[in-house]
Formats: sequence, structure tokens, C-alpha cells
Amino acid sequence: MTSRPENPQLKIAAIQQKCTDDKAASLATSEKLIREAAKGGAQLVVLQELHATLYFCQTEDTDIFELAEPIPGPTSNRLADLAGELEIVLVGSIFERRMNGVYHNTSVVFDTDGSLAGIYRKMHIPDDPGFYEKFYFTPGDARFNDGRSGFTPINTSIGKLGVLVCWDQWYPEAARLMALAGADILIYPTAIGWDITDDPEEQARQLEAWVTVQRGHAVANNLPVIAPNRVGTEPDPTGQGDGIRFWGNSFICGPQGEFLARGDDHSECILTATLDRNRTESVRRIWPYLRDRRIDAYEDILKRVRD
Repeated sequence: MTSRPENPQLKIAAIQQKCTDDKAASLATSEKLIREAAKGGAQLVVLQELHATLYFCQTEDTDIFELAEPIPGPTSNRLADLAGELEIVLVGSIFERRMNGVYHNTSVVFDTDGSLAGIYRKMHIPDDPGFYEKFYFTPGDARFNDGRSGFTPINTSIGKLGVLVCWDQWYPEAARLMALAGADILIYPTAIGWDITDDPEEQARQLEAWVTVQRGHAVANNLPVIAPNRVGTEPDPTGQGDGIRFWGNSFICGPQGEFLARGDDHSECILTATLDRNRTESVRRIWPYLRDRRIDAYEDILKRVRD
């Protein structure tokens, strides 16, 4: 059971940024914003999905695998050094080369001393027009080699982080499994945007669905949620499409889904909020969803279809 922290106040930051095809330039932007967040007192800083590169999954191109890195590797080492220097917990994102032919979309979490607290490999992998992720990413293992579930929070000096990635945010099962394993916060590094040709009404529905489903995970599990997303329009490398306009709207919400901070749809920014780490316990005492779960009646959830 997670004990109550001596200091319940935790200042957190989510970074929303534009990315370029120059990895060094994108990482320089990330570092600048991380330093600003830490200077403002953030103890936990969360970056968006694949923040070191353009979102390369708009097309299928074997040359893109050259962007992948091992862990440890150049990008993870740079993030580790930043976490240690600034004495923050830092959540970053790596296109991971695990071995020849096996690549992952991986979140890396570094503790305040720069040590690697843990990794999370994206479990749900989409394959849609403009989001051809199955070409690049192997899903995370359902179980680690030590027997832990792939949906296991990462222990840090500021609490247990339930890190998930982008497409995972549409699955209530993932959020619930993290909550049941004692996560203190749900974190969703994201790269999602609009098809430029969609009409404004459809774009508005998509954005509202994205925000609502994650706020629902906060409410259903009585946990705060941090969801950083990128901004900017990134062209289709093939020239056959119009590209993706990433919709930003990064946000932080509390354990009842209440907005604590929210970004716009075009600006690079640092969102900050102060969490009361005792709030989850207080909310669960009045809304005891976990107490009232009928775990004896849910076995059919493991079936693909109930037919």
C-alpha cells in the first residue's frame, strides 16, 4: 500500500513543443523547456511522445530505423544527465532499438540522481492512415522477464508513475491495471493531431473525445493525469497527403477530472500544476470504486468478442 507522503505537495510540469527533422535541434528545445520548468520549481517533468524527432510514422520507410537508439544511448544519457543535474524526475520518450529487428516506442523515467528508474514500452500499437506505427514498433511485452506485468508503475522518489503512451490512452484496461498496481499518477506522452482535410466539426469531435477519455480515466481511478501532446504541422514525407496538424491541448487534471492546466492548439508551452498527493486517498473514501468492483463477474473481459 502506498503510504502518505510527508510533504503532500508535488509541483509537476508537462512540456508541449514543436519538433523538427533535426534531432539535435528538437532535443535542444526539450532541454531548454526542461530547464525552465525546473527553474520554476517542477519536481516532475514530462515530455511528449517521440519528442526528439518528427512523427515519422506518417509513412513506411526502412531508412527511418536509423533514428532508433539503444537504452542507454545518446538521447537517454542526455536526459539522465539533465535529471541528475536539475534533481528532478524526468519522463522522456525514445525510439528504442532493443536488438536487430526489434524496435519499441519507449518511455524512459529518470530519478533525481539521474538513475534510470524504469522504462515502459508502448503496449497498444495503432495502424491507421498517417499513423503506421505497426511498421516500426513491436508492442511491449505483456510480462517482463522478472514476471512483472507490462502495465507496472515505475517507482521513483516522488511516487509511482503509471506511464502509458498515446494509443494506450483509449484503453480503460491499461489505466485500471496501473491503478490496481498502486500508481499515484497516470501519464500519457502523446503525438496526436488532425487530418488537415477534416472539417472543423470533425476536428472538434476528435479533440473532445481525446480529452474526455483521459479525464474519464482520472475519474474512474481517482488519479491525476498528465497528458503532454506536440504542436505544429508536420508534412507527409511522401508528398501524397497533407500531413498532420498536431493539436496540442496538453493538459493536467486532478483525480476528479478537474482541469489544473491546459495548453492551446499551437504554442510551445510549459504547463505546471501543484498536486496534493493525499487527494487520491480522500476521493477514494467518498467514491470507493475500487472497493465495489465485482472481480468475480469480469472474466469475459479477457475474450476478444463475447459471441
